[in-house]
Amino acid sequence: MKLTARIPVTAALLALLLGSVTGCNRLKARDQLTKGVQAFKNAQYEEAVNHFQNSIALDPNYEDAKLYLATAYSYQVVPNLDTPENIAIAQKALDGFNAVLAKDPNDLTALRQVASINRNIKRFEPAKEYEKKVIAIDPNDAEAYYTIGVVDWMQAYKNMITILAADGLTDDANGNVKKSKAACQKMKDQNTDLVTDGLQNLHKAVDINPTYDEAMSYLNLTNRIKAQMECGDDAARKADLAEADDWNNKALGARKINEKKKEAKTPGGVTM
Repeated sequence: MKLTARIPVTAALLALLLGSVTGCNRLKARDQLTKGVQAFKNAQYEEAVNHFQNSIALDPNYEDAKLYLATAYSYQVVPNLDTPENIAIAQKALDGFNAVLAKDPNDLTALRQVASINRNIKRFEPAKEYEKKVIAIDPNDAEAYYTIGVVDWMQAYKNMITILAADGLTDDANGNVKKSKAACQKMKDQNTDLVTDGLQNLHKAVDINPTYDEAMSYLNLTNRIKAQMECGDDAARKADLAEADDWNNKALGARKINEKKKEAKTPGGVTM
């Protein structure tokens, strides 16, 4: 009887003990998260990673720590650097954000980060696909449209300069009328879809944000690539260039408006 009576008491004590340990670990996990955030704010990303890893080890279900860990990795990714070390860090960040998305496919922070990391390591198609996922959730995200337009331009520009180089030319920003017919046709084949998609997304970005000067600047640049593809139609080439110049002027005007808005928020244009 005595032994039987002690069993539930022992079980209760064990549960209490485990609960105390778990509660203690959670407090330690929060402390590690706080230290990691502070290190992150000071741009000490490696130290931040260590704290976030410790936080997760103490509390494996601490989702905030996992998100911060992935973010700390993402800040260590060097854009356009193809070294194995850089790709490895990028993959750690992607793994972290994908783990978040596995639980919540609509987490906008994770979607935007995955798009950004893919863009930084030149995985352009996945980058655009994740920006489209952002748009599906938030159709008024002007930056997502802008980013797709920029990536389209990057791909088209790379195609363009490669084709021009084979013709012994460099981009003259005016349609390169001296390039061969074969080069023009090749450029048209490779860049038509990219330019069309780029222009559509950049226009959408400006529709949402009428003073989006960066989007206007890329409308200028993308129309100049369009001018490269007119293949003997000089009137169309000149129309594309006129459109490009118009967007360049609009970008300058929008930039002035945006600068005035910033000055209005900080009287005298000085921030303390």
